[in-house]
Amino acid sequence: MKNWVQFLLCVLFSASIWLVLNLSRQYVAIVSVPVVAVSNIEGRAALSQSEATATAQVTASGYRHVVLARRHKRAVQVEFAASDFRHAGGDRYAIANAALYRYVSQVFGDGVTVESFISDDLEFSFPEESYKKVPVRAVLSVSYAPQYMALKPLSLQPDTVLVYGEPSRLENVSSVSTKPLDLDNLRSSAHGKVRLEPLSGVRLSHEECVYSLEVTRYVEIRSEVRIETRNVPSRVDLAVLPSTATAVFRCTFPTATDPSAQAKFYIDYQDFAGSLSGRCVAHCEGLPNNVIDYTLTPEVFDCLVKTAE
Repeated sequence: MKNWVQFLLCVLFSASIWLVLNLSRQYVAIVSVPVVAVSNIEGRAALSQSEATATAQVTASGYRHVVLARRHKRAVQVEFAASDFRHAGGDRYAIANAALYRYVSQVFGDGVTVESFISDDLEFSFPEESYKKVPVRAVLSVSYAPQYMALKPLSLQPDTVLVYGEPSRLENVSSVSTKPLDLDNLRSSAHGKVRLEPLSGVRLSHEECVYSLEVTRYVEIRSEVRIETRNVPSRVDLAVLPSTATAVFRCTFPTATDPSAQAKFYIDYQDFAGSLSGRCVAHCEGLPNNVIDYTLTPEVFDCLVKTAE
């Protein structure tokens, strides 16, 4: 009896090794997987109402083939890029087999190589949804190291998002905010991702944005500049008080030129004509490219007109 038990154990052990070795090998077979599509098609639901079956000849391990061969498989959710779909009419959108190769791991799982797709292009139904496009507002707290500043305002990508929901809810949505973004003591450009604040009862087309803030070192150049006039009628004498101002230019470091030699500051007569008080803000032209920004002191000028005799 003892010999029979040992014999059976040996047989089971040998069979287990044989099974493991065979399941570890690569096999080619035709498999089918039901798919539900998730995408971000403008004006459409995120989840398809219908499912499609992807059929392909694949190379995979025996283990993976056992999993793929199960009956009554639940449909797998695959997130497709909206750009991969073509409109097939009505609520129907199709994705070509050529594009499906980018989603093999999501459809069939890891470790699977598709030799060829046998099924036709997959087609899904995405019903329409009410939506509106709104800007993204950055909730930003930023500080800079001494003599450093932003070269241009913070940029967000995307800077607008689609908000989906009932029309009554959409009426109250005018913008979407980012999560608070704290950037401290910057002395170099900052890049990264920031999540968007979710809104109750609606769906956003994006959950996060890519932000970029270009930072540069600057040097300040202070100059006394004359305030000129433009577009003054021939028989009108427009006086500007004061006639000079102190301009402080913030220039990218290093800089070798005095920006006041090229920049011209002036009062436009059209601004004066439309002013009730005669006080105007000076315009600037000819500002060199190395100037990030500037300030004028004073900021506002009193203008007086005298008609020539």
